[in-house]
Amino acid sequence: MGREIAHKSKRLVVSGYYGFDNSGDEAVLQSILFALKEQGETAGISIEPVVLSANPQRTREMYGVEACHRMKVPDLFRAIKSSDGLISGGGSLLQDATSSRTIPYYLLVLKLAQWMRKPTFIYSQGIGPVNNPRFFSWIRSTFKKCAMITVRDQESADLIGRMGVPASAVSVVPDPVMGLPLRGEAASGKAVAADASGETGRVPVVGVSVRFWNADRSELDALAEALRAVMDSRRIGVRLLPFHLPSDEEASAYVAERLSPAGEGGDVRIVRGVTHPQDMLAEVSACDVLVGMRLHSLIYAASQFVPMVGVSYDPKIDQFLARLGMKAAASTQSFDAAAVAAEIGRLLDGRREWADGKKAAIDRLKKEAQLPAQQIMQFYR
Repeated sequence: MGREIAHKSKRLVVSGYYGFDNSGDEAVLQSILFALKEQGETAGISIEPVVLSANPQRTREMYGVEACHRMKVPDLFRAIKSSDGLISGGGSLLQDATSSRTIPYYLLVLKLAQWMRKPTFIYSQGIGPVNNPRFFSWIRSTFKKCAMITVRDQESADLIGRMGVPASAVSVVPDPVMGLPLRGEAASGKAVAADASGETGRVPVVGVSVRFWNADRSELDALAEALRAVMDSRRIGVRLLPFHLPSDEEASAYVAERLSPAGEGGDVRIVRGVTHPQDMLAEVSACDVLVGMRLHSLIYAASQFVPMVGVSYDPKIDQFLARLGMKAAASTQSFDAAAVAAEIGRLLDGRREWADGKKAAIDRLKKEAQLPAQQIMQFYR
């Protein structure tokens, strides 16, 4: 049996929303690759990833892995046929809120692998919303043939449970991005909360991640009002961090225009052109508080012990915050600018206390983010 854990190599196809210049999804990919490498080394298994990407060349250059086009059927077929298994995830792949074609695509990739008798693994996915009930049976039949099913929140587990997937087959784990390290750190290492606010003469930085949602831009107008109120009461720097290019840069510019001129209350900048997830993670780690609409901006902040103010446009925001014992400070439907400004100020004054209070929960999530990769290695051992 000893030879089974020595010098073993496994070629795994990774399917997800990759190659679209979305920092959050790229962070998911980077986190999965790190976890597979780290847990593979522990198990004596060398992992050879093959990423299905909308931009294979960019994916190869960014991560140093093999990649093929996610929509070119011959390439997709060859990649799966030559593999030892397929990972689907993470992220919100199985939902029909953005398109009716999303669920059929990701299930088809899984079905193709299963048809070729390859093991399939659901890796920390957020399931739903699934508004079309015809998809229920498709998801159920596909998931029942998977070797592993892990989802990133209890709500996803409950949803596929209602579809008929046995609860005993499903594990709830954190989003894989909780395990993403800064450059030079081990993926399983624990970040140390920084007390940047204690630096003499340093201007506190409020990071802001926004996206377009309401047609009338009312949520962005209210957020700009909240930030302006903070800037009028104290000196801060505002760093707008676009997670999905180019649309989030446009949303960031919309907010920046409403904060201009910054005056004596602070300066406002848009951090442009950041595509590598660890570069964006470094930007977030340099903030004293993070105001986020994008889910992964909040996950980045939590992983670096940066206090966060969540603005909910989707249940996944509320579900993540709940794992830290928090609630969104506002939503796209209900946004009290004065209350959000007060919350930003409270966190700016109490960053150390916030980090100390959340440390146990964050450390637990960072550790548990490795579980799907560990389960895959156990399968191959």
